[in-house]
Amino acid sequence: MPRNTNSLVYSTDAGRLCPECERPIERCLCNNESTPEGDGIVRISLDTKGRKGKGVTLIKGILLAPSDMKKLAKELKQKCGVGGAVKNECIEIQGDHRDLLITLLEQKKFKVKRSGGK
Repeated sequence: MPRNTNSLVYSTDAGRLCPECERPIERCLCNNESTPEGDGIVRISLDTKGRKGKGVTLIKGILLAPSDMKKLAKELKQKCGVGGAVKNECIEIQGDHRDLLITLLEQKKFKVKRSGGK
């Protein structure tokens, strides 16, 4: 009786694998976008660490799928007129735009808190 040798048993070179298609998460064919878990409160803070004194506004705790988070980040960057990025379920907006971002996110029905000092 022939054995099925097509299934992957163990691999360390690719990192985490998708359980459905058995590919690395970065190259998954299933396109399973999951929303992150959290308490539903969006926290906005200012960070300057590791940026040579330049301020970056961090938006954490948005419970959206990665594609929706990228769309939201693009919209927020356009409203502020600056650049930014989405890294590790966190939106980074260049500069100190906390007040504007709080009003924009509250208009979108997010529960927003200002975190950190200043």
